[in-house]
Amino acid sequence: MGLTIKQVSEKYNIPANTLRYYEKAGVIPPVTRTASGIRDYSEEDIAWVENAKCMRAAGLSIESLIEYLRLYKEGDSTIRERKELLSQQRDLLIAQKKQLEETINKLDYKISRYENALKTGKLTWE
Repeated sequence: MGLTIKQVSEKYNIPANTLRYYEKAGVIPPVTRTASGIRDYSEEDIAWVENAKCMRAAGLSIESLIEYLRLYKEGDSTIRERKELLSQQRDLLIAQKKQLEETINKLDYKISRYENALKTGKLTWE
């Protein structure tokens, strides 16, 4: 027996409504159901939830995730397109990381100037 939507929601800190939306919109494939129609998340279903959570954290839009699943369903002939979709997002993340590092460096510089001012009693911008 798999996990209920409540268990998956709690385990991955994703609201149940979001999980339902992901399934309805095509971000994840249809979830396994019990004979009575209750969602019964299998290991494969959970892997798709983990993938969606990771990809959303990486900044992929819902539309990109829907496209990714569509391509996945088409099979191995779409490997190149799936790789490209992920590579483009990776490139965006690297650019964002660079911008964050530059911002952190600027803040570190400013903080060091204020620390020096606290020690010397004088703020200089040399």
